[in-house]
Amino acid sequence: MVVNPRATDDDLTAKARIRNAALDLYAEHGEERVSLRAIATAAGVTLGLVQHHYKTKAGLRDSVDQLVVDYFSQTVNSVDPHGNPATVAAARDAAVREMLADNPAVVQYLRRAILDPSERNIHLVDALVELTRHEVAAMRSAGLASTRTFPLRSSFAP
Repeated sequence: MVVNPRATDDDLTAKARIRNAALDLYAEHGEERVSLRAIATAAGVTLGLVQHHYKTKAGLRDSVDQLVVDYFSQTVNSVDPHGNPATVAAARDAAVREMLADNPAVVQYLRRAILDPSERNIHLVDALVELTRHEVAAMRSAGLASTRTFPLRSSFAP
């Protein structure tokens, strides 16, 4: 069973409510269209509390990015890493599909980050790439993934 990174026992705080409200609002409207005041209202806190916990909109975005990375990390790590490599990979794929189906805000937030590859969104992409590298390295050292590398081929090459 995957632990929901939005609502673990030690994360039911005003700070978490602010971050969760930001994820939902950013996913629906885009970060540039959401004010800190709107996030405070959605979280049921004051603007001052948002600023106390996150200082700036960039600080809040970094926290939302980390939450999205935590969704993926906790989902992948919820799968038993022992067994047939194909079975482990299929179970991880299924777990991620289920997590994404259960969390449309994560899907929308990712969609916006990927479709707007601005400087402010690159942090999330970098963090997800690093998570992927870490997981592939762990699978390789456990004998669950090939250690062979293949040359990159462009599908546009003649």
